[in-house]
Amino acid sequence: MGSLSIWHWIVVIAIVLLLFGRGKISDLMGDVAQGIKAFKKGMQDDEKTAETSEPVKTIDHNAQPSGAARSDVGSKVS
Repeated sequence: MGSLSIWHWIVVIAIVLLLFGRGKISDLMGDVAQGIKAFKKGMQDDEKTAETSEPVKTIDHNAQPSGAARSDVGSKVS
């Protein structure tokens, strides 16, 4: 009695069909399919933007600026 037999499944499916109706279930499945398609399209768009993105620019923190170095940074002005 621990497992469900085929008759249990038939009764459950019949009750679900009576409660929701055939139209609501097909609408629900259509909405699920549209959500999956939108998700896949979003994933493809992300891959396209990753392929076409510009190379990453880096900043060399050890290089001196081209102009004169500022000596007033961090000092207190009285």
